[in-house]
Amino acid sequence: MKGFGFFAAAAAATLLLVSLDSDVGAATQHSAETYKALNLFGEVFAKVRADYAGKVNDRKLVEGAINGMLTALDPHSNYLDAKDFNDMKVETRGEFGGLGIEVSMQNGLIKVVSPIDNTPAAAAGLKPGDLITRIDGKSVRGMTLPQAVAKMRGPVNSKITLRIERKGQKPFDVVLTRAVIHIQSVRSHLVGGNIGYIRISAFNEETDSGLKKAMAGLKKKADGKLAGIILDLRNNPGGLLDQAVAVANAFLRRGEIVSTRGRRPDDDQRFYARPGEDISDGLPMVLLINGGSASASEIVAGALKDHHRAIILGTRSFGKGSVQTIIPLGAEGAMRLTTARYFTPSGRSIQDLGIEPDILVPAAVVKPSTAGKTPAAGAASVNPTIMGTTRDYQMVRAIDILRGVALFHHAVMN
Repeated sequence: MKGFGFFAAAAAATLLLVSLDSDVGAATQHSAETYKALNLFGEVFAKVRADYAGKVNDRKLVEGAINGMLTALDPHSNYLDAKDFNDMKVETRGEFGGLGIEVSMQNGLIKVVSPIDNTPAAAAGLKPGDLITRIDGKSVRGMTLPQAVAKMRGPVNSKITLRIERKGQKPFDVVLTRAVIHIQSVRSHLVGGNIGYIRISAFNEETDSGLKKAMAGLKKKADGKLAGIILDLRNNPGGLLDQAVAVANAFLRRGEIVSTRGRRPDDDQRFYARPGEDISDGLPMVLLINGGSASASEIVAGALKDHHRAIILGTRSFGKGSVQTIIPLGAEGAMRLTTARYFTPSGRSIQDLGIEPDILVPAAVVKPSTAGKTPAAGAASVNPTIMGTTRDYQMVRAIDILRGVALFHHAVMN
């Protein structure tokens, strides 16, 4: 009965944790309920081992139960077996390729959070909200998120077929070619003559320095006559918290940027802007978001919105406002557990709610023949290849707003 030894140890650990609850009365009640639940688990475990029609593996049964317990909490918590945990820790520099896609779990399927700029996923036209139901013909149901991600990795230049379900369309297959993913976090150029456009595609170690270089370059190109800034965080799936804080800090002179709140008050954290100068010298700003803007992107958008530093334009963001901690389990692997949630300076939760834009502008493509006119409702979704161009309707609207703000400011000053 080797499998029961593994289960008994887990049960004992659970009961020990419950017994350490600071509320003795509550602990006694919870212990009784937990004991009943664990008894039920043991009964089912024994029945499966005794009566299941095929051969069973004790470890797989227990690992499956653990993963089921974690994934029932939220889409971002899950179990990593020893191999998955090791794969996560090992950086495959050039040996394996990827698709350039941020994903999460939804009802047993893989949900696209966002494709990343200039990657196979973006080139193939994958969109936030797409559901991946099959990988190379195999259903993703029953896979953990790390297992699905591992299947999407592979040798550079190798092909992979994904079955996609997209709202309003019949399921279809997409063939992608894996590539080494090099993410250039920050890109910038002038639009409309003297408006700075800065796109951040992901928050990595280079984002803060890249932003400062971009701003300096824009000021130089505009000969010191910038009229405003467009910060584009559309289809940005997030990344490093410290970089999100740094980006928000770059445009704020004071105030809270974000707070994280966990189960224990002692674990709560607050991050504040450092007193100093706004790198844009207080220029009016429009920040672009959409359903692919998640996590770190939502932290920046929430901070600049709450402090009235930028006008938020686009569509509601993804709503990924939680913090995951990787907790090693000795030689047995690890678990990814949601341990805290993000809150904007005004105290609003990001999780599942996202950031609502100040000005709702659905994505649309401005065709040459209709430039200057408002596209009909329900026009085509914006393609990553036109972001930041004159065919990008959301950006065109941002330019119009900044022009209006500049004219108003000029009128007031005169």
